[in-house]
Formats: sequence, structure tokens, C-alpha cells
Amino acid sequence: MSLLVKARREGRDIVEVTPRSAGWRYVGFSAHRLAAGETMALDRAESEVCIVVLGGTVSIQRRDERWTDVGERRDVFDDRAPYALYLPNGDGIRVQAHTAAEIGVASAPGPGDVPARLIEPSKMKRFARGSGLNERFVCDILPQTEPAGHLLVVEVRTPSGHSSSYPPHKHDTDNLPQESSLEETYYHRLKPAQGFAFQRVYTDDRSLDESLAVEDHDVVMVPRGYHPVVVPYGYESYYLNVMAGPRREWHFRNDPAHEWMLKPVSEV
Repeated sequence: MSLLVKARREGRDIVEVTPRSAGWRYVGFSAHRLAAGETMALDRAESEVCIVVLGGTVSIQRRDERWTDVGERRDVFDDRAPYALYLPNGDGIRVQAHTAAEIGVASAPGPGDVPARLIEPSKMKRFARGSGLNERFVCDILPQTEPAGHLLVVEVRTPSGHSSSYPPHKHDTDNLPQESSLEETYYHRLKPAQGFAFQRVYTDDRSLDESLAVEDHDVVMVPRGYHPVVVPYGYESYYLNVMAGPRREWHFRNDPAHEWMLKPVSEV
């Protein structure tokens, strides 16, 4: 089975990954485009959910709770953090778009006891990671420092010609505090939209080794192994990461073959 999930180029439902379709236990993800005035129902019963408003403005209702006019950026390439909504149980959700909108829906099994809450941009940490042609820009939407059951959600923008998720790292072994076991999806966007990027997913013994050309709206599943991304010159990359596993902590191990680049020049 390929780790690349191709997007639908037209229609409301762009792409979907479930634990069953992925052959794993925790991470679910879907993305949807809505026209202004359109309403859609989401049913993620028995799962916690984080809805990220990638672009546009929507209202979201679940049972007797309602959050109105959520979202303010045009699209994922706006230089600002998104709005997101965390729900401990994802049954009976309705999303109404007030403008043309795009949403990402992250889920993980097991309704939790954490209260529902709107996560505003001002509550998210934004920062640069890496240097030189390895620099990229990160926004922590639902990090481990904020309450949830299993989900971790983060978005990353990578400039033209840069690498990202690099040096290659992995988080597939339950060996805390050195490394945690987390499944992961990458939801890719490209600007301009006709662009592409490359992602490799591989293990130390190369029992898994896939090199993937990803296009706008595609998803890459990372069940295990290292998973770097490279962006060709002339195109800007965005991806939304969803991670989940048995313990909600993000600890990773770099590929020893490439870790040298993190050392000061004098030590290389």
C-alpha cells in the first residue's frame, strides 16, 4: 500500500485517512472545501476532534454548543496563525461556511474529558526552526503543553528551495524520554498550486523506503520511520501535521547519518 493519498481535485471532500484505511490505530484526518453558505455534517463519534480553519470563515455547532465566525485568514499561506476548535467528542458536528472555506479535521479514538474550547491564534506559538536552507516556520496549534487526549496538531510553512522535517527524524519507538511512538499525517499545500514537493519515508533497515512526489492537497501517511520534505525552487510549501499515539508526547530521534549538520562548523 502506498503512503501517498491523492486528493480529489473537485468537490467538497478533498481527502480522508482513517485508522482503518491507514492500517494503524490512532490518527484520522480529512480535509474539506466549502462554498459560501454551504453546510456539512461531520460525525466522529467516539473520537476527539480538532477542526482547523485553514482558510475562510465558518460557524461550528455541536449539540447545544455553537462557535460563530471562526477564522480570518484567506488561506494557509497568509502569514498568521489559524483558528481551531477542540472537541472531546466529535459526534453531531455541523459546519457552516460564511465565505469560501477550507477545513482540516484531525481525530483520534477515545472521547476525552477535556472541555471543548476555541483555540484562538493569539494562543498559538509561532517560531522559526532550522537555519539557512533548512529554515521553516512552525505554528503549534495543539501541542503537548495544551490539554487533549491523544492529538497533537502543528502546521509548517517551508520557503522555496528549502528542506523541512530535516535532518530526517523519526518517532516510532516507545522509549520515553528519548523517543515516543506517534503515527503522523502530512497534509500538503503548494503555492502556486501547480507545484510539487518531495517526501521520503524510510527506516534504518530500509524495510520501508518510499520517495513520494506530492501535489497540492495530497496526504502522506507516516506509520514509522524518518520523513523529510524537500521543496523545489519557485514553490512554497505548507503542511498540516496530525500526530497521535499511546502517549501524548513528542520526542524524536534524528537519523544518525545526517545529524552531523546540527553541529557547529568547528566540530564538523
